[in-house]
Amino acid sequence: MTIQNKRILASVLFVLISFACVAQQPPPPGPPPPFGFPIDGGVLLGAVFALFYGVKKILLKKED
Repeated sequence: MTIQNKRILASVLFVLISFACVAQQPPPPGPPPPFGFPIDGGVLLGAVFALFYGVKKILLKKED
């Protein structure tokens, strides 16, 4: 098989797979989350970690 034939075959397969993906129906939406549902507990932990890391970097930079 030549390079040209491989490219044509790959292009045809890509188009066929694209049509198959578009033809699928999306899943039905789930129930809404309860009122006051928190975003994530890891967000607060990440913000605290970032704050301590930034303070540490600033303090080490001042010492140099």
